[in-house]
Amino acid sequence: MKRALISGITGQDGSFLAELLLSKGYEVHGIVRRSSTLNTERLDSIYPDATLHLHYGDVTDGTSLRRILEKAQPVEVYNLAAQSHVRVSFDQAEYTADVVATGALRFLEALRDYASRGGKQVRFYQAGSSEMFGSANPPLNEHTEFHPRSPYAVSKVAAHWYAVNYREAYGLFICNGILFNHESPRRGETFVTRKITRALARIKLGMQDKLVLGNLSAMRDWGYAGDYVEAMWLMLQHDEPGDYVVATGESHSVSEFLDVAAFHCGLDWHRHVETDPTHFRPTEVDYLLGDPSKIRRKLGWQPKVSFEELIGKMVEHDVELARQEQDLGHAGHNLVLRGRSPR
Repeated sequence: MKRALISGITGQDGSFLAELLLSKGYEVHGIVRRSSTLNTERLDSIYPDATLHLHYGDVTDGTSLRRILEKAQPVEVYNLAAQSHVRVSFDQAEYTADVVATGALRFLEALRDYASRGGKQVRFYQAGSSEMFGSANPPLNEHTEFHPRSPYAVSKVAAHWYAVNYREAYGLFICNGILFNHESPRRGETFVTRKITRALARIKLGMQDKLVLGNLSAMRDWGYAGDYVEAMWLMLQHDEPGDYVVATGESHSVSEFLDVAAFHCGLDWHRHVETDPTHFRPTEVDYLLGDPSKIRRKLGWQPKVSFEELIGKMVEHDVELARQEQDLGHAGHNLVLRGRSPR
């Protein structure tokens, strides 16, 4: 049984990747940050599972990474841990750099020591981002020069080059996946795509009236997270390590995303959406479009879920979630009317 270690396992990508690896017969180990509240709801469908093991640790703590590597004994490691909200990275630049850039370096150092001590062959995946390209001219591929436009993107560029350096300097099997925007119903609600589907679902049911957004003309190459974690896995199954752009090859604006989501909800979004300059980034990335030719050619990967299907999945999930909230609200109201307060 292969063993894999995932940092960031409680996130959108980490949960999809854990499910994929378990379905392929892996024993999966995940790194979870200690907090006062549990944050494992994305793992509810697979946890507890006899072959899924969670360990407290953090990429800001190199000692914990070394300890977990020794305990898990993985043959594949996926570093998905990050402060991944681009707008927030402007407000928490140092923290973002510590987690995303220096965190990757700590992990690579721990991996180098772990592999050299026991002569182990370990394959390492480093999660990159299309944000690293920033204002570079699309279509964007593995040879496009990076021009990051946020502290998050700068930190991802540093992590990318750390990974390349450790691959070349120490002969480690390390792959960089440069993933373009990938979404799902598991996406955090502060990200624009989920913010849209969550709000429109609530507007559809009369639970709110307005949605405030930033730049509606920004264009992104959007795919489905479930497809993209398969690309991560394929990279580590190849004979040679390398760097790959993972994208659909199509770009759509935030307005187009709104069009499709509103159609699924039976709404005219123009009546409900307002823009607020405070939601704009200090340095904006206007247009991202990936060229996935290499990964299609070398690994045979291609996305299965279309832009429209992706949004349909998200809207369907969030309409059901809004209905559940509505039912709970009605139940609580009825309890109050009967003189019983919900606890």
